[in-house]
Amino acid sequence: MASRRHTRSGWSGSGPGDRGACPATGVASTLITVPADQRIAAIETAELVTRYPRTIGRNARLGSHGSGPTAPAVVVRTADGASGWGVVGRGSLDEVAALVGAEVGTVFDPSIGVIDPRASALDFALHDLAAKDAGVPAYELLGGRGETAVPCYSGAIYFDDLDPDDAPRGVRAVLANCASDREAGYRAFKLKIGRGHRWMDAEAGFARDVEVTHAVREAYPDARILVDANNGFSPHETVRYLRAVADCELYWLEEPFHEDAMSLRVVHDFLRESGSSTLIADGEFEPDEAQVLELAQAGLIDVLLMDVVSFGLTDWRRVMPAVRESGADASPHAWGLPIKTYYAAQMAAGLGSVRTVEGVPGVTDGVDASGYDLLDGVLSVPDAPGFGLELTAPTRPLQPTR
Repeated sequence: MASRRHTRSGWSGSGPGDRGACPATGVASTLITVPADQRIAAIETAELVTRYPRTIGRNARLGSHGSGPTAPAVVVRTADGASGWGVVGRGSLDEVAALVGAEVGTVFDPSIGVIDPRASALDFALHDLAAKDAGVPAYELLGGRGETAVPCYSGAIYFDDLDPDDAPRGVRAVLANCASDREAGYRAFKLKIGRGHRWMDAEAGFARDVEVTHAVREAYPDARILVDANNGFSPHETVRYLRAVADCELYWLEEPFHEDAMSLRVVHDFLRESGSSTLIADGEFEPDEAQVLELAQAGLIDVLLMDVVSFGLTDWRRVMPAVRESGADASPHAWGLPIKTYYAAQMAAGLGSVRTVEGVPGVTDGVDASGYDLLDGVLSVPDAPGFGLELTAPTRPLQPTR
């Protein structure tokens, strides 16, 4: 298989690929099919433990995010000796148990994704299986519309200035986190804002948000800075904040408040009238899909953020043509698990129209992700079959609850 062109892309949306993808669906021109009569012989599970390089603090809505979560993974083995694995998508593993013995082609179509709702939890495992069977990277299965060098920002800059409660470290803690993540290869930082929503007096919290933004810009004049309010602002506070940090040249503003056309119009109009290039990114919290697309079509959302795992790869494949038609781009939410960053990067290389992906600093015990390389803010996607991730964690037969 000829490998894709590997270039270091910039921060505009990923352009069309060069492998003849269908513009409507992004399906690669070389049709990939499930082997005839291939059957699911066994389903196994594993636990993946993530370790962050530091304890991740608070955001506008939630308390400490800890030092790393544990997440379930699932392995699908077929009677002909093939296998694929991935984190558990949405859906119930109880429903999955009934699929043992089923033909793979009755639950998964490589040109679409999962076609049997009972297999939703196997979304990533089945994509991995199909791509490995065909001997191609997952991004080729998805259509190969984007580049395999994907801009990647650190999503781990939280309210660590507020910790510990008895001796808050202040802005220097945020700058130390940026320095750590820059050392790890990131050249862009997403700063959490909205301290006055829950953790500080409203005015003091607003002032700290502005102070942190200016401090990071001063320390990293060439960095891309993104900010995320986690729905902790009002439209008035959002405009006030944007005016206060106008000299920081923010790349995007994420989730300022719950999706609302009138409120987003206020922010959109301010950005347009001020000549700002800052993008509005929204849609993370599993909103009504039609509403988010309508807001994008109205020019009120520039980047859609539905989660790569809980929204799912199959649904991202389904919705991406409508995203492109709206004129918006995508950047699937990936916080929580480093493996989600790799999935998002495969999606960027496969479906295109992904501006950047969210990086989750840390490692996952039991997963070999050495094929992925983060250098100077760009994540390189391997051309290994499937997702290019090897599961080394112990597995056990699926034990559904009754």
